[in-house]
Amino acid sequence: MATLLYRLGKLAFRRRRVVLALWAVVIAAVVAGLGVAGEDTDDTFTIPGSESQQALDTLGRVYPAAGGTSAQIVFTAPEGEKVTAQKYQAGIAATLKEAAGAPQVTAVLSPEQTRAVSKDGRSALAQIQYTVSNADIKDGSLDALEDTVSPAEKAGLTVQVGGQAYNSTGVDISAKEVVGVVIALIILVITFGSLLAAGMPVLTAVIGVVIGAGGLLLVSHLTAISSTALTLTVMLGLAVGIDYTLFILSRHRDQLKAGMATDESAARAIGTSGSAVAFAALTVIIAMVGLSVVGIPFLTAMGLAGAGGVAIAALVALTLLPALLGFAGDRLRPRAKKTPTPGDRTAPKQTLGAQWVRTVTRVPALTVALVTAGLLVVAWPARDLQLALPDNGSAAKGTTQRETYDTITEEFGPGLNGPLLILMKTGDAKASSATQLTAKLNTVRKELAATKGVSLASAAQQLDSEYALLTVVPTTGSGDEATSHLVKALRDKESSIRSQTGISLQVTGQTAVNVDVSQKLSDSLLTFAVVVVGLCLLILLIVFRSLVVPVKATVGFLLSVAASFGAVVAVFQWGWASDLIDVARTGPVVSFLPIILMAVLFGLAMDYEVFVVSSIHEEYAHGGDARRAVLRGSPLAFRVVTAAALIMVAVFAGFVTMQDAIVKPIAFALAFGVLVDAFLIRMTFVPAVLMWVGRGGWWLPSRLRKILPNVDIEGRDLPKPAAQASETYATAHQRD
Repeated sequence: MATLLYRLGKLAFRRRRVVLALWAVVIAAVVAGLGVAGEDTDDTFTIPGSESQQALDTLGRVYPAAGGTSAQIVFTAPEGEKVTAQKYQAGIAATLKEAAGAPQVTAVLSPEQTRAVSKDGRSALAQIQYTVSNADIKDGSLDALEDTVSPAEKAGLTVQVGGQAYNSTGVDISAKEVVGVVIALIILVITFGSLLAAGMPVLTAVIGVVIGAGGLLLVSHLTAISSTALTLTVMLGLAVGIDYTLFILSRHRDQLKAGMATDESAARAIGTSGSAVAFAALTVIIAMVGLSVVGIPFLTAMGLAGAGGVAIAALVALTLLPALLGFAGDRLRPRAKKTPTPGDRTAPKQTLGAQWVRTVTRVPALTVALVTAGLLVVAWPARDLQLALPDNGSAAKGTTQRETYDTITEEFGPGLNGPLLILMKTGDAKASSATQLTAKLNTVRKELAATKGVSLASAAQQLDSEYALLTVVPTTGSGDEATSHLVKALRDKESSIRSQTGISLQVTGQTAVNVDVSQKLSDSLLTFAVVVVGLCLLILLIVFRSLVVPVKATVGFLLSVAASFGAVVAVFQWGWASDLIDVARTGPVVSFLPIILMAVLFGLAMDYEVFVVSSIHEEYAHGGDARRAVLRGSPLAFRVVTAAALIMVAVFAGFVTMQDAIVKPIAFALAFGVLVDAFLIRMTFVPAVLMWVGRGGWWLPSRLRKILPNVDIEGRDLPKPAAQASETYATAHQRD
């Protein structure tokens, strides 16, 4: 691999104008395509083939008015008055009449029809039905619905509009979310001491994001792509794009400082650090593509989108960066503070990295025990991890959907925000008359109403000769674990109801769809974890040809993930410090957070693992003293890994400022996970373990050594540098 990338780097350096022109053409094509086609994101989360989705599809066919999404209008009278007063009824009627003519509205159910009037009589609820899903609500349709409330407001009522039609309205990225890039630039300036060098990682990352996100928006016209997938692509593209360029550029500047020619240095940086970048990108890509094994289309699209963004970031770093290095030439060469000593491979003893490594390896067993125990304590809250898809209760405070949600919860109970639809097939009921069929349907209603957790079961509505529909209102909210149990309990009654009445039923509605998605994700988590851990062991076994290294890396990865889960539960479920990051509502976290976190953090953890362990391994290969290799090699990776981790944390933390209930916890988990993994695992746990086991850290059975392929990511097979720089180059070789 190193030799191939060495040649690629040299070619890109020499043909830099051609390379730059090719990338410019790609950017122009993406921007032009977006200008013509625009975007078409779809934020609907479903599982084709699930019971809830099958029933929704049937509803859409036999009764379109119930097969689409819905909105809610809540009318509230002033304190001490009732909404049923004649002076308010005229305003409500006028509003509902206008709502019936709003775009895409097919049915309007008045408070009399929904029977939703609060106990004190102050509030009443009307339902607006659409034939289309949230994804197909046109721009302006919900705004037009909100405009219809004027008559009721003029009558003196407070009116709020919300409901499921407002769920998953998309994610908008603003300047606040990219503040992490500014912080990253500051870190780069401190790291390199050069504005030119600091600007390159940011420039290449932005180019990669423009191409990746733009290309994804074009693909959204061909297949369903959620705005969350787009945000994940931007977030990952910025983070890894900056880091990948940082690793390569740091190597290049070290080699220039040692006296190497610019073209040779660029090629060698691509061949060595570029190999590690390619490996790190490959691990992230494999993990993200692995999301497809879960079998949920929107998650597959999210994984492929993230993988594509990482692939483009790596490709930019391996091809465009050496071209830019060619244009920069000797201006990137640092000023040498002192003449390097030929053959000296010892890191400066007074650096912070050297002091830290000596401290944590003084009693390695104690360090390993303390890190493990500390992270297990942080991970302890993860036992209470609850998963669900967000609803309007997670929307930003002050938005119309959040105010409507809160009012309904307070006045009518949380279940009315997420009612369950029961689709009943009556064709096999063998009723001799309509009266007999009605009696059987009423028997079903009573059976369902008696189920624990049901607040209300409405009378059944006959849709056609084959199907009927009734609504069940839970006592708990759509994201509550008790609601998931209720869905299961209702489905468990299907068999006995069918044998008793001949009527079969399916539980559906958006709440049931969310429950099915969350259950599918929970069931797939263990399988996905086994796949990721297996990949971790196999890849590191091949790269480092050691048994201890992959086992140590896997244990460290699992500790990082567990600690991240614990932090998420503490903040987003228990509410610890939630006000500091403006969490809209504490409760269950988004269902696919664990899988996304494991996929992304796996690749990033292996990234840092390679740079730290390869530095130690090279020292060991030169001297043969395993413990001295830890003391010499670890500090040499400290500076670049520290900068890379801080940059990645800054980028992810920037997205924590978003109010989106999906992106916020994912960004928080990634920022926390990277922080823990880089500093407590890779820069503390890893050196301590390798110091503890000594030469055993590099042991591999001879039979296994013969079977495994020899992957060169350290540049052992590269041609030796030019004679005039060969001695001084040794001081900079493998110094990320």
